[in-house]
Amino acid sequence: RSIMALRYDNRVAIVTGAGGGLGRTYALELAKRGCKVVVNDLGGDRHGSAGSTSMADKVVGEIKAAGGQAVANYNSVEDGDKIVKTAIDTWGRIDIVINNAGILRDTSFVNMKEVDWDLIFKVHVKGAYSVTKAAWPYMRDQKYGRVVVTSSNAAIYGNFGQVNYSAAKHALIGFSNSLAIEGAKYNILSNVIIPTAGSRLTQTVMPDFMVDALKPEYVMPLTLYVCHESFKESGKIYEAGAQWYGTMQYYRGAGKVLQNATVETIHDNWKHVSCMEKPKHVATIAEQSAMLMEMLGDLEAQKSSGGSSSGSSSSSGGFPSNIQSSALFQEIADGLKQDPAPAKKVNNTFTYIITDNGGKELGKFTLDLKSATPSVYVGECKNGNAGVTVTVADQVFMDLASGKENPQKAFMAGKIKAKGNIMLLQKLQTILDQKKKSKM
Repeated sequence: RSIMALRYDNRVAIVTGAGGGLGRTYALELAKRGCKVVVNDLGGDRHGSAGSTSMADKVVGEIKAAGGQAVANYNSVEDGDKIVKTAIDTWGRIDIVINNAGILRDTSFVNMKEVDWDLIFKVHVKGAYSVTKAAWPYMRDQKYGRVVVTSSNAAIYGNFGQVNYSAAKHALIGFSNSLAIEGAKYNILSNVIIPTAGSRLTQTVMPDFMVDALKPEYVMPLTLYVCHESFKESGKIYEAGAQWYGTMQYYRGAGKVLQNATVETIHDNWKHVSCMEKPKHVATIAEQSAMLMEMLGDLEAQKSSGGSSSGSSSSSGGFPSNIQSSALFQEIADGLKQDPAPAKKVNNTFTYIITDNGGKELGKFTLDLKSATPSVYVGECKNGNAGVTVTVADQVFMDLASGKENPQKAFMAGKIKAKGNIMLLQKLQTILDQKKKSKM
């Protein structure tokens, strides 16, 4: 049990759709724990029609009566700048955005009209974009922010009569995942909540006894925790309902490398393509790219060994899929095969020790630019000691390659450690820069 209660003193939150249901529950508890809250609600029904100030006003009244601080906002989430302006004008900052507002326009696909599709995307996707976009510059400047995006089980599994809603809610998962990547540098975290709770949206979908069992109060603890300053996860999907809390992840099957596949090849190997016996969780697009590079390594191994399309799902010829930098070393290897001439200008060997952020070794890669046939391979230098041995964190190496990190500054800051003739690194960097320019 926690010794101290988690507080939100001096934090400012916007909760959209906070006039009832989940949003109201979030707003009340945040305020109870010291947070200043913008209670946003257009006051419309579950179809996105009508409008009233009474719902937001009522929640603000509840918060103030309990000794909390809150202000009402009645704008549509499409006008996110106005909602954020309310927070800035009142308290001068914005720390938390809970994108909770939503509507339903349920109908079978054959009967769906454009207005049913457009309104759902305007409220759910454009709304989350608009509010978060307006808050983003303030969060960047203060180097702090917590963003919550509300998705749905309909996004994951689909649901009859909710093609529009399912599509919009899945779009929000990609929205949050990308925000998590862009916000990491500024301590802005973004996560998805998939709630199962009774609300204005579920009045006609669930019977009364289920609505009672799925109280918004059972979702609230998880949502508030991911908004707290002590929470450090980002780019994740969490699920809550009926007093159950968990994490949802994407997995992919082992698959199979099929060289020069045809439609018939896919048919003949379908059991391998569709097999999910040994699924692998892929957390980032960098991991996915590294796995793709490994697959390309498998293809190269097949070609060199005279293999056919019956290849396996992994190969010792591929680079490690758990290291982001594998993709970069594969790119260098491919470039040397196409044009080995630049290697002669360097005429030396380089071993890279790739570590995690804590300095733990993840793997070694050697660039052999001295042999008659230049190559890149996993492991120590096979021909004596390397001319230079470089130790660098996986993420730093990726940032160096993308240009986010300056090599000289990184070296001076101790992010790159080198043993041997370090002047060779400058020579190598010149060659790599020339190759980059030739691709542009």
